[in-house]
This record gives sequence, C-alpha cells and structure tokens, in this order.
Amino acid sequence: MITLPPEVEILVQRQVESGKYGSIEEALLAGMQLLEQQQSEEEDIYQGRLPELQRLAQIGWEESQRGAVVDGPTAMNQILEDLRSRFGDGQS
Repeated sequence: MITLPPEVEILVQRQVESGKYGSIEEALLAGMQLLEQQQSEEEDIYQGRLPELQRLAQIGWEESQRGAVVDGPTAMNQILEDLRSRFGDGQS
C-alpha cells in the first residue's frame, strides 16, 4: 500500500471525480506515464545535443584563454547597441 500526501490525494481524487479517470489507480498510472515520457524526452534532448554542447564549451574555453571574452555588462551593452541599430531605440 502506498500512502500519498494529502495534497496529492486531493489532486488525484479531483481527476477521478471529473470523470477523466475511472479510478485512483488509473489517474496515478496516467500521471506516472506522463512523468516517464517527460523524463525520456528530456534525456533525448540532452543526449542529442551533448557533442554540440561539449564543442561549444571547448570553443568558449579556448577563447577565454586567448582573452577573447568580455564581461557581462560589456556584453549586455553590445547586445543592446546591436538591437538599437537593427530596430531603433524604441523612442518616438
């Protein structure tokens, strides 16, 4: 037997009472299947991008070793200036 916290019991019972699920077990199973699907999709996303992320991290490290990086405020100012030159300053 599994004991659920009261707030979880309320959520599950609400799903059953809405008619979406025929029993508490069905509602819990649907929730667990959704969680498993979400975790699987997240793993797929990160696994598919791992080589790319490693390559980008290596590029960043090499650039920082050459001193080819800027601090946060400088980077933000450069981004804002680029946006202003593309789209105007937003003032009318």
